[in-house]
Amino acid sequence: MSGYAVVDVEATGRSPWRHRVVEVAVVQLDAALRTEREFATLLDPVGPVGPTHVHRIAQEDVVGAPRFRQIAPALLELLAGRVLVGHHVTCDRAFLEREFARIGVVLPPVPALCTMRLARRLLPQAGGFGLSACVEAAGLGWFPAHTALGDAQATVELLRHCLRSGAAAEEPVPAAAAVPWPRLGPARSRGRVSLLRRWTPLGPWPAGVEGPRPLIGAAGYE
Repeated sequence: MSGYAVVDVEATGRSPWRHRVVEVAVVQLDAALRTEREFATLLDPVGPVGPTHVHRIAQEDVVGAPRFRQIAPALLELLAGRVLVGHHVTCDRAFLEREFARIGVVLPPVPALCTMRLARRLLPQAGGFGLSACVEAAGLGWFPAHTALGDAQATVELLRHCLRSGAAAEEPVPAAAAVPWPRLGPARSRGRVSLLRRWTPLGPWPAGVEGPRPLIGAAGYE
């Protein structure tokens, strides 16, 4: 199995050492950039959720959400053997590394692609190089910013735009497939782990509206 794992995290603050992941999303792509699977859930950060005005996640939204350890085995399987992709991917990787380190798992060094770096070369006309500015400069349309799945999906479209424009100088997929990954047994809990996914609207959020509210979906795993 090989391809790309496009990731995005929302966190309780800016420091991977002092803050926690409160939402994570992964979109798996095959080597031809076709979507294979999407995964997203809010997480219980075991403390304050942080800047609600940025990520639009309130404290009550994470009640009943899984903790990182509960979804860690599934997350490892989603990432294993794939090129790690993100918009400013070093930030997303740093938060994931710290969350895994807290439960005794060391992430291996894997090939990574940063859509921010790609956009700096291909979209010099962008007013900035945050995800929203790059998506707008590429003409990719609206997306629900600062939701983990919305950002990951937008990063997927930006990645496709950049790679199909010939941005990559080398093919990282075979190298990623050869990297050995750790495995992790399930957390000590009974039954299925229920994921808590945010509902995202089909259009822009009106001014003054706090954004989407979470709904407990049927998604889960053993």
